[in-house]
Amino acid sequence: MSGEGKTARDMEAVFRALADPTRRRLLDELFGEDGQSLSALEERFSMSRFGVMKHLRQLEEAGLVVTKKRGREKLHFLNPVPIRLVHDRWVSKYAEPWTAVLSGLKRELERPMEKVFEIYIRTSPERLWEAITDSETRGKFQFGNRISSDWTVGSRFEMTNPGAPGLLGEGVNLEVEPPRRLVQTMVALWSDEVKDEGTSRVTWEIEPVGDSCRLTVTHDQLREGANNQIYGGWPMILSGLKTWLETGEVLTTPGSLMYSPN
Repeated sequence: MSGEGKTARDMEAVFRALADPTRRRLLDELFGEDGQSLSALEERFSMSRFGVMKHLRQLEEAGLVVTKKRGREKLHFLNPVPIRLVHDRWVSKYAEPWTAVLSGLKRELERPMEKVFEIYIRTSPERLWEAITDSETRGKFQFGNRISSDWTVGSRFEMTNPGAPGLLGEGVNLEVEPPRRLVQTMVALWSDEVKDEGTSRVTWEIEPVGDSCRLTVTHDQLREGANNQIYGGWPMILSGLKTWLETGEVLTTPGSLMYSPN
């Protein structure tokens, strides 16, 4: 199947998942309180456990929900990346037809303790790792920002932008396992508001799936009610990463225009 055909099929799965009011409500519940177990979600619905499981499974298949094991429990996290992809391809051009469907899902997340973002990209693990760690390539999908580091455990990284004065972010590489796993602390420095948030952690996990890769980004160690500038840009970043690796084109987003000279 061509990349275009696979993308269309993925979007159809998202539309089907969003068409059901119960599934939209499940996403709203996860938006309000992310990282919930099946038992916790079941208590909020007047249906059987099997019914809730069935809806969650369809949301997982569409990529709108990501699960992670925590001890003996499996926790469910809202993944806004597919919504961002739908927005980039459809909503910006045909806003009205999808407004009603998407109105219950906010694009800025407000109450995280831990946020999980997942996306499938048609590329190799090595090429994906290079895009994440190469400064010039990073600027193609992360708002023009460059990242510099020697990519060894315990070393620092710094994030800059040619159009911005001073550092925009910094941190330490905690785990460096190319081309599969990168764990970093992160301190945001682009405004006084985000500086007050202190240190959080970002984990990049790459898993090959056929001719593609599943990239999971987990942003955690955030205080409850943290400034959403810290984590709200991930859907745009990952959408831009997918676009760059699959088409060679730079995706224009509100974030990418932040330091634009025009």
